[in-house]
Amino acid sequence: MFYRCVVAFARFLLFFMFRIETVGRENVPETGGVVYAANHKSCYDPIVIAATSKRQLTFMGKKELFKFKPFGYILKSLGAFPVNRGKGDVGAVKTGLAILKQEKVMMIFPEGKRIDKGEIVPAKPGVAMFAIHSKVPVVPIKIDGDYRFMNKIKIIYGKPIYFEEYYGQKLNSEQLTVLSQNILDTIYSMGDGR
Repeated sequence: MFYRCVVAFARFLLFFMFRIETVGRENVPETGGVVYAANHKSCYDPIVIAATSKRQLTFMGKKELFKFKPFGYILKSLGAFPVNRGKGDVGAVKTGLAILKQEKVMMIFPEGKRIDKGEIVPAKPGVAMFAIHSKVPVVPIKIDGDYRFMNKIKIIYGKPIYFEEYYGQKLNSEQLTVLSQNILDTIYSMGDGR
């Protein structure tokens, strides 16, 4: 209930601030666990995706965001959970796998951080790792446009990417990174490129 109220309010504000167009929502599976993988350019990104998604999201947030307890409480109520970036956070990985096992949607930014315009950062292995271990598809999402008042922002939901051929295999970090990079390349190939 809290999630729906916050998302409805955010949707009202965002659609007043920006001209948001959503394409391809029919590509999101109606049921089952799903990983959303999106490019990351602004702190608006998780809110915009939540506002345009037909399914409720969970997502990772850097642990620093949870330090201020009232804000951390709100984030957790909205389905966020903390991750210690730059280190192997086993707790966050277990939380993510549990979420996908519960057949929910988890959003990940493959690059692991916000990217400045023109910056190129390789993908982290996490997106492919979560999808393969949980046996769920990845829906690539492209956020196209700049967050300026009344500017057009296009949210493109691509077709699901499946990894059945890797289920049950023990892939190393390098192999997972290659698969995650393929997902990231797919994201940037949608719409008007980078």
